[in-house]
This record gives sequence, structure tokens and C-alpha cells, in this order.
Amino acid sequence: MELNRSIRWRGMEIDTVEHCEVIAMEAGRRIRGVIVAPAYGLHYSIELNEALVVRSAVIERTDGRTLALLADGSGNWTDERANPRPELAGCIDIDLWPTPLTNSLPVWRSHWVEGEPRHFTMAWIDGDEMTVRREDQFYTKLDSRHFRFQNTDGFEQVLELDDDGLVVDYPTLFKRL
Repeated sequence: MELNRSIRWRGMEIDTVEHCEVIAMEAGRRIRGVIVAPAYGLHYSIELNEALVVRSAVIERTDGRTLALLADGSGNWTDERANPRPELAGCIDIDLWPTPLTNSLPVWRSHWVEGEPRHFTMAWIDGDEMTVRREDQFYTKLDSRHFRFQNTDGFEQVLELDDDGLVVDYPTLFKRL
């Protein structure tokens, strides 16, 4: 699916505003976004290959903190200095807090059957702390525009997506502007 879009969200739990660009490339997608939060500004850049698998993610904050991750597309990760990140082995996608954009990554790449839950092991990036950890998440397609999102901490929400698989409403957290 070729996708070139600009999207904006407002954070509801934490007062944020985000502007994001999804750019189709010959061999994948480039995603670039800016989030303005109460305590910092954050810029992120994500590169996806032709199979829509994450190959790199760079997060930079206005206070100078940065986090860069590189992936081989098969679940092996390194940092920007090519140091292995074995704790992320098997993760194919990232989930970056605080943006709903990264909820689209497994949705774009997967073939869905309504009512059938799918398990994803994510490299979960906390933009507040600039840390990354492994997290198991589950998505279930409920209908053409709704997915149930769950993680192992007991968090659950029903996300409303548009026809391009981008979040319109993430109850209590994000709303499309």
C-alpha cells in the first residue's frame, strides 16, 4: 500500500501535540514525527523496509537525549555504535511512547482475520525516560476500523483506525486532529 500522509494527534492523558509524516519510498516507508510534550520536545524517525518491517528508529529530544536502534529485519537489534541489544531479540516492531503512530506498524504488516488475536513482541520505547525494553502486545481485529489492543500489564483499549490503518481515536490517550 502506497501511503503519503500528514497526520496530527492531540494527547489527552498527557497534553501533547504531534505532527507526523508517512512517506512512501521505493523500498518501504519513512516516518518522521515531532511531539511537543509539557516537559520536552521529541523528534522521531523510523525506516521500514519493503515488507514494512522496522530497520531503524532514531529518537531525539530537545534536551539532547537520543536513542538510536538499528534492526536487521529478523529480530536482531543494535544501538548506533553497532553494540548488540540482545534483550530485544525477536522484536520486529517498535512501540514509541507517546505516539499512536507505532500502533500502525503491526496493523500494516499483518494479514488479519476478524476476531483472531495476534501476538507481537515489541521494542517498547519510553520517550519520557529514553529507555527501551521488550513488551508483548496483542491486537485483535474487531471490524474494518477497530482493533483491540492489549499488553501483558493488563492495559486494554479499542483503537479506531482509518482506511490507511492510522489511529483516529485511542480512547483516553490520543485523538486525531
